[in-house]
Amino acid sequence: MDEANKQYFIQILKKYRLGEATEEEIKFLDAYYNLFELNDGLITDENEADYLYLKDAIKATVDKRITQYEKKPVSMPSGPGWFRYAVAASILLFMSMGAYFFIRSNRKADNFAANTYKGIIPGTNKATLRLANGTTISLDDAGKGQIAEQAGVKISKAADGQIVYQADVTGQEQAVQNTVSTPKGGQYRIILPDGTNVWLNAASSITYPTVFKGAERLVTLNGEGYFEVTKNKAMPFRVKSAIQTIEVLGTHFNINAYSDEAQVKTTLLEGSVKVISATRSTLITPGEQAAISRTGNGVIGKQRVNVDKEVAWKNGVFSFADEDIRAVMRQVSRWYNIDVVYEGDIPDEKFFGEISRSSNLGDVFRILELNNMKFAMEGKTVKVSYKK
Repeated sequence: MDEANKQYFIQILKKYRLGEATEEEIKFLDAYYNLFELNDGLITDENEADYLYLKDAIKATVDKRITQYEKKPVSMPSGPGWFRYAVAASILLFMSMGAYFFIRSNRKADNFAANTYKGIIPGTNKATLRLANGTTISLDDAGKGQIAEQAGVKISKAADGQIVYQADVTGQEQAVQNTVSTPKGGQYRIILPDGTNVWLNAASSITYPTVFKGAERLVTLNGEGYFEVTKNKAMPFRVKSAIQTIEVLGTHFNINAYSDEAQVKTTLLEGSVKVISATRSTLITPGEQAAISRTGNGVIGKQRVNVDKEVAWKNGVFSFADEDIRAVMRQVSRWYNIDVVYEGDIPDEKFFGEISRSSNLGDVFRILELNNMKFAMEGKTVKVSYKK
């Protein structure tokens, strides 16, 4: 938040408590809500009471909307650590950086976004299955039922879209390699032959055998994936991803190994994980994240993190915390299948907040513009600059 916005906040905070704030001023307070607690210079002894009043009012509004949302018969994504406020993400959009602005009906803004970003939509469930013989099958287009058979293993697509492997009852099946890949603007959940669940984020792939045999269950991941591994003490589960190997027995964890990220990160939610680099290895416990630099010598950093943020993508939410615009736009680019270029000097502005991944791209950009960023769309390329 720049100095002008800080002063503006201080001036209108008291007006809000007195009931004198205008609609635009209320929008501003809501838009920067999450930044207040992260900036010690904003909250002082003189305005702390005013701030607490604002905080309680926003919480009451959120709780009311969550209660209304939970009464509806909806199907929410499963998984450990799903945080309560994100349950209402589809109606709150950006809890910490713009809730009121986008909750309110704004037909003019919606029409503008529809025209400016026509043809650019959020990602959906789509992926491609590549068989061992090189045959490719579009999983989003394939109908339910058996879609392939190879080396004694039948591959079917269930009614809910899951891919199911059924080995030959004679035990004569052979282990051949299959790959499921998601494009930019796609995600997919698969069940591996051993029952392990894997959620693939956009622009990711996983290679695995059609049947697990031998002393280990080995898969290879590119991009990002969340794993819920079926326990099997006799056959450890291993994931190769970029510059590391993960070894587990049965656990829940997330790996971010995109090639355009500076580090390969593994976040553990449940169980235990051994992280192995070229020169080191370490164990992490639930709530910890291991990070290995792509330009380092295999040193493994370890720290406690907010696991909800790390797996928010799986639950349909962008979650940003102390991240610059380039880190934010890498996520946006993958999900909306757009290219990004930068013009001029881009400051090290930090972003915080959450927004539904089903949001219109224009909504995402309007929120980021609160931090003086500017976006210009040309075809499927967005030009990012800073408003001085």
